[in-house]
Amino acid sequence: MTEKLLNHHAEGPVSAPPLLLGPSLGTSYALWDKVAPELSTTHRVVRWDLPGHGGSAAGLIGPGATVGDLADLVIALADSLGIERFAYAGVSLGGAVGLELAVRHPGRISSLAVVCSSAHFNGSKAWEERAARVRAEGMEWLVESADARWFTPGFTVPRLVRDHRDADPAAYAACCDALAAFDIRDRLAEISAPTLLVAGREDPATPPAHLREIADAVPGAALVELPGASHLAPAQCPEAVLTALRAHFDGGAKRGMEVRREVLGDTHVDRAQARQTGFTARFQDFISRYAWGEIWTDPTLSRRERSMITLTALVAHGHYDELAMHVRAARRNGLTPEEIGAVLLQTAVYCGVPAANSAFATAQRVLAEETAEEEG
Repeated sequence: MTEKLLNHHAEGPVSAPPLLLGPSLGTSYALWDKVAPELSTTHRVVRWDLPGHGGSAAGLIGPGATVGDLADLVIALADSLGIERFAYAGVSLGGAVGLELAVRHPGRISSLAVVCSSAHFNGSKAWEERAARVRAEGMEWLVESADARWFTPGFTVPRLVRDHRDADPAAYAACCDALAAFDIRDRLAEISAPTLLVAGREDPATPPAHLREIADAVPGAALVELPGASHLAPAQCPEAVLTALRAHFDGGAKRGMEVRREVLGDTHVDRAQARQTGFTARFQDFISRYAWGEIWTDPTLSRRERSMITLTALVAHGHYDELAMHVRAARRNGLTPEEIGAVLLQTAVYCGVPAANSAFATAQRVLAEETAEEEG
């Protein structure tokens, strides 16, 4: 790892949409340990460390550093990985970096999530005093209050506390300098990326009012408040953060529902949605995101080709109720009755005559119903 770049950890398919995750002051990319692996099922996730934190070299920034300097380091990291445009989520100082990126590099940010952060950090005095003391005394005095600043009473993450203790004092102080100078409130209206704000209701450092201020200023921004969450929400409430980020970043669910309706028809999808319960909701979401949002949207195969494959697979496994639905879908995707018959005849050879016999009966019924509807 070159010392000119931020230390980082990448996971997920290289071909997937990139998502960069930024940490808070005093932590490493381990802050995202309970969230990033789940996000990496649909994204190329790149977590990075602040200078002097985790594996990043302390010399990447110095006294008088700004959030803009950190944003430049993130851009350099993205460039080194061949990433031009990316989604971004960051916590606290990492969230401030996201705001800076969205303002200064709007063409690079496809979507933004700001978690337990702010457009300003209550003025410069407290940060200047913290930086001076850290430069004089090191980190130990500050580590003693980490849990109280980061989590609700009784909760801790030893790995993050250890990362706090191991942070380089000079680099940590330089990050404090960046927070002291940061105030982007007058530029929030310039942000054009779809923006989500996530606030911890129990966060003493950046309470919900700070996130609400951003949400009110950024056009079209959304705000989610997490009950029971303090400052490091991804570590304390990973499931809630994951749900919020997936809903924001995972356009597959929305696009999947659009494709599902185009292929299966509004009547079928509305009926399925009406039958949805709390027990089946996650399965319905899975279908929309994965089957329809990723597989059916892949341009490698046309929808006609996908219909033919689907018909064959359903015959092979004897799923005739599902086959009826996909015969209708095949017609919607442009297959003629003759082409559907040819597919089913092919299944007689490779799936067996009894299976094809049942399939022909199902398809004939559906096609007859379709003809009756057209004539009626």
